[in-house]
Amino acid sequence: MIQYEKFNNEYTDQIDCPGTEKHYRLTSSGDSSSVDWCIMIEPYLPLIDQIKSMPVYQDDVWVITFPKCGTTWTQEMVWLLNNDLNYDRASKETLEERFPFLELTGALTLIGGDSVEKVRDLKRPRHIKSHLPFMLLPEAIHTVRPKVIYVSRNPKDAATSFFHHYRNIVGFDGAREQFFDAFLNESHIYAPFSGHVRRYWEWSQNPTANCLFLTYEQMKRDLRAVIEKTANFLGKQYSLDEVAELSKHLSVESMRNNKSCNMDDLLEWARTTNYSEERKKRVDNGFRFIRSGNVGTYKQDMSDEYIERFEKYEQRITKESGFDFYF
Repeated sequence: MIQYEKFNNEYTDQIDCPGTEKHYRLTSSGDSSSVDWCIMIEPYLPLIDQIKSMPVYQDDVWVITFPKCGTTWTQEMVWLLNNDLNYDRASKETLEERFPFLELTGALTLIGGDSVEKVRDLKRPRHIKSHLPFMLLPEAIHTVRPKVIYVSRNPKDAATSFFHHYRNIVGFDGAREQFFDAFLNESHIYAPFSGHVRRYWEWSQNPTANCLFLTYEQMKRDLRAVIEKTANFLGKQYSLDEVAELSKHLSVESMRNNKSCNMDDLLEWARTTNYSEERKKRVDNGFRFIRSGNVGTYKQDMSDEYIERFEKYEQRITKESGFDFYF
């Protein structure tokens, strides 16, 4: 059973903005020895039971990540692999139509609609995107065991990319250091990052979980190998030429220019809905939902002090866990 209470501290006070405000701490008690918790925002509360009780099918394919850890990139790869590389259909239907975001209406204030119903009514096989921590997944996912692909990313780049998302999608006008402090103190939506990654890593080690654990860094280092590994997980086989073609399609430049994937509509909605009046008057800063796509971009946004703090944070995550972020 999920319980929740209002959550605020000096860090939430600093990062509250039109797109994410009114934070809550959700807890789930398993046995007496473990208590899972996470931070969500008020619009998510009505979705708790809807998602917990929603039907799950064996032919579902889920892509789950902490925000800004390669979600869009992975969705496009997975959908094409599971749909016989149907580039024509992929170009005509947006990624949101093909691979909708389960808890969208509970994760972004003012977005409207019913994202859970949209997923529930999808034609099978369903492709489902989510950022939910393990504790908030549908109950049936543990017995039905659909295919789940989880992607992690090193905390420094994840936090940096999430900061730009907060600034350009959610409407955050504060200093990046304020956001980094909230990240390190696990006080923003979907926190804690550490628990999010480690819990899915542990689950993926269970052979019956049907969960493939990937990292953003793996994808950057050898995308073709990840494509082949993911295809095998999905029960698909493709030639070397087909893998090479998909790898080219998934390049950062290609994705950024792909109107079915680049989320330009979401960015335009954010500019008119979440931006302050002062910010609306500023010249467009050229932000794109799909940014550089590189590893190590945190170096452009973090001071040496914050890099050191994040490296200590990362060490706490990986200590005795059996996984790394594969730099």
